[in-house]
Amino acid sequence: MTEKYNNDNIIKNQKILAYVKLVFLFVIVIGLPAYIWFFQHQLIDSVSSVNKVQNLLNSNRMLSVPIYIGAQILQIVICIIPGQWLQMGAGLAWGFWLGCLYSIIGAAIGSFLTYYVAKWLGKDAMYFIFGQEKMDHYVERLRSRKAIIIVFFIFLIPGVPKDLCNYAAGVSEMKLKPFLAASLLGRIPGMMGSLLIGKNIAASSYISAIVIAVIALVLFVLGIIFHKHIFAFIERKAVKSPHPDNNDSKNDLTDNK
Repeated sequence: MTEKYNNDNIIKNQKILAYVKLVFLFVIVIGLPAYIWFFQHQLIDSVSSVNKVQNLLNSNRMLSVPIYIGAQILQIVICIIPGQWLQMGAGLAWGFWLGCLYSIIGAAIGSFLTYYVAKWLGKDAMYFIFGQEKMDHYVERLRSRKAIIIVFFIFLIPGVPKDLCNYAAGVSEMKLKPFLAASLLGRIPGMMGSLLIGKNIAASSYISAIVIAVIALVLFVLGIIFHKHIFAFIERKAVKSPHPDNNDSKNDLTDNK
């Protein structure tokens, strides 16, 4: 009798958890983006250009840092806020080094959240959001011993879709720490470029800002054109070094403690 009661409780708790996950999935995929788009559209508008980001931060001096970090997190989690304008605005408001620090903090928190949201919701939920083929493609690449290199280049190369990788890492065997390290290192050059543009605009060094912007645009276009070739090369190398089955190597990449 006691065993049956315990089993019933386990099944009941599993159903409750499944419903909670379903509601949470609805909020993340539909609810929150729809709410911001239809009822808080001024939030998107307030970060739709460098000047608007600067005005947002200047008009909320006491809360400018948490506002910026929060926007950076939101941009990673639900992907409807343009990150480049945010970072240029940070360069205008705080200069290069402080802007870089706040950007890294926001990116780290956002990546941490997406990693564990995906891990908690599970692979089926990620299939629902992104599609099974795309998700399996990323997860398979993250099983490689060269997963850290692959993640680094995903976040380094301009024009490559990066948001899916955050969630794929959460349902893969990759540890959080290597993922965070590789993704942040990959993000930093792009952040630095945006921050330097903002810093130079603030210093009225418009020629420097234009030069950096042109270089960034060229790299973005090249990234779109050649990213498949780059990743084909990396993946060929990764196939030669598949994720090992021995315990020592497995613990090295997949232990989430």
